[in-house]
Amino acid sequence: MASRAVGATVRAVTRTRMLPTRAPIVMTSAAVQKVKGLLENRPDMIGLKIGVKTRGCNGLSYTLEYAKEKGKFDEEVQQDGVKILIDAKAQLSLLGTEMDYVENKLASEFIFNNPNIKGTCGCGESFNV
Repeated sequence: MASRAVGATVRAVTRTRMLPTRAPIVMTSAAVQKVKGLLENRPDMIGLKIGVKTRGCNGLSYTLEYAKEKGKFDEEVQQDGVKILIDAKAQLSLLGTEMDYVENKLASEFIFNNPNIKGTCGCGESFNV
């Protein structure tokens, strides 16, 4: 006979409070406009897919790819007519992130303002959580 290590109790709840949900990633208006522009040139794609890969001097780096279809475990975020898919491996590290697009004389790039990051490398290309 097996011994019980942990017990559990079930209770009926009469009132439940609904908590508002937030999107895993929020885009600024500049990012939305840039993604719309990118997808206009690729009508066969349904959106952009964000992922993370192990590389760089600090551990992880973001990847952005065109997406033809939604993967089985991908998280889908729609904002202002733009669809972003988040790879299953990147979902926890991107939770609560703001995606921005910045363009200046020297560069144009997507910037991820991520509250989960514990450290970045000197060049800003890789991070750790």
